[in-house]
Amino acid sequence: MQLTGADIVIECLKEQGVDTVFGYPGGAILNVYDALYKHSDEIKHILTSHEQGAAHAADGYARATGRVGVCFATSGPGATNLVTGIATAYMDSIPVVAITCNVGVSLLGKDSFQEVDITGITMPITKHNYIVKDVESLADTIRKAFRIARSGRPGPVLIDIPKDVTSNKADYIRAEIEPYMPDAGQIQEQEIDRAVAMIERAARPYIFVGGGTVLSGASEELMEFVNKVDAPVTDSLMGKGAFPGTDERYTGMLGMHGTKTSNFGVSECDLLIVFGARFSDRVTGNTQTFAKKAKILQFDVDPAEMNKNVIITSGVTGDIKEALKKVNQKLSQQSHPEWMSKIQEYKLKYPMKYHPDTLTGPFVIEEIYRQTKGDALIVTEVGQHQMWAAQYYRYSRPRTLLTSGGLGTMGYGLGASLGAKMGCPDKTVVNIAGDGCFRMNMNEIATAARYQIPIIEVVINNHVLGMVRQWQNLFYGQRYSATVLDDGVDFAKLAEAMGAVGIRVTTQEEFREAFAKAMEQNRPVLIDCQIDSDDKVWPMVAPGAAISDAFDEEDLKK
Repeated sequence: MQLTGADIVIECLKEQGVDTVFGYPGGAILNVYDALYKHSDEIKHILTSHEQGAAHAADGYARATGRVGVCFATSGPGATNLVTGIATAYMDSIPVVAITCNVGVSLLGKDSFQEVDITGITMPITKHNYIVKDVESLADTIRKAFRIARSGRPGPVLIDIPKDVTSNKADYIRAEIEPYMPDAGQIQEQEIDRAVAMIERAARPYIFVGGGTVLSGASEELMEFVNKVDAPVTDSLMGKGAFPGTDERYTGMLGMHGTKTSNFGVSECDLLIVFGARFSDRVTGNTQTFAKKAKILQFDVDPAEMNKNVIITSGVTGDIKEALKKVNQKLSQQSHPEWMSKIQEYKLKYPMKYHPDTLTGPFVIEEIYRQTKGDALIVTEVGQHQMWAAQYYRYSRPRTLLTSGGLGTMGYGLGASLGAKMGCPDKTVVNIAGDGCFRMNMNEIATAARYQIPIIEVVINNHVLGMVRQWQNLFYGQRYSATVLDDGVDFAKLAEAMGAVGIRVTTQEEFREAFAKAMEQNRPVLIDCQIDSDDKVWPMVAPGAAISDAFDEEDLKK
């Protein structure tokens, strides 16, 4: 049957099983929004307060559900406002399809009103992108975009459609979309055999879990592997939940704000087994000293990650879930009682701790964990609160921590929490923010209130840019240049003005009561938590230092 390009867009979204789109209309994309209006009972549209919020919401939806997130924007500034959100998804390998519309084909390249080369702009931050100048190729392009976004190493894809293409007509035939299945055939058996031999020779193995393990859905296979290897487990920020944070073999996060146990243990192991991690500088510290006593065995779906940041001994390229299945079949049961005992001694010697009597970031996170019984979707912004959320909430399942790891996007969490709640309406969704991050995209509280999306926004408010101030305090002679935010803005009143519930707390008991109240509400709630400006994230590794040089508050006093 003959359909307009705009109708083809909507029909293709329905083919893909899309149930929610986040976006903001404008002149160039009006035909698509008009087509969407006719299908509002099949595809929900969330009008965000800003296009960046729409991109982050699509990202949060994808992280929480494992499905492709979708966002819309119009031409020019509408499209460029998506850029930060697209880059965030790209850095963390999140499957998002961004659909923008542009000026008509005849107006392209003429500096027309609200024209911008969005495919050129986003080329470095998308897995692939398209500009569709012929309506006949539109349906196939959309199908390709979804396939590319979710296959292999996932990532964002952008489709730019000139306005006249959305009004032109073409034949449309519905296609049945087969679910994506990873290709186990690309995994080389000799790589598996080498990996098994390395593991069986190791006396002090350590397992390091990254975000790729979450994306591949490999948690069950990973648990079987850990039990077979009998080794301690650490993770990156993006790997949280792939292995349960409640398991006795788990030793906490690795890297700049990782635990001393993980940092010391990885520095002493003789084999580091890495699943879906890219050896970020925040994990490795000084790469010349990282895991120098160890051989490194890396599993990753992307061959470009092998030997990129750290030189490895051997690698297995392919989907991590499929690779683990093969390894588990061949690996004999291992036992490392002395090594495990040493790691347990480290855990007892270097526990995570904080000042017990005042309202602090770690207390807030632990109280959220207690009241949600570890069963919430935790979303974060970027900074000290993000690190506390990684350290003090014990993630027992994948896709329960949603955070910008690679790009470190302040303002990410509020939009992402809206997407997560739309994708997982039965889950409690908590966005943990700092006051600096909340200012970035706080207008999305109005979006939550408009649609009565019952997220809980917890602002850990120290009236400064906390992580930057921590660095200024420790490494810049306490020169607090442009990091003080104490200007009297009342976030609780601001939330009330936008239609949400706003609560301000200054003590532990006030927070307990406020969060319990928020859990009972079926509407968005903001809790403004007043903490000390000089609270710090401990432990810490100084920039450029070895992770074995991790220090905490007591070390600093000494």
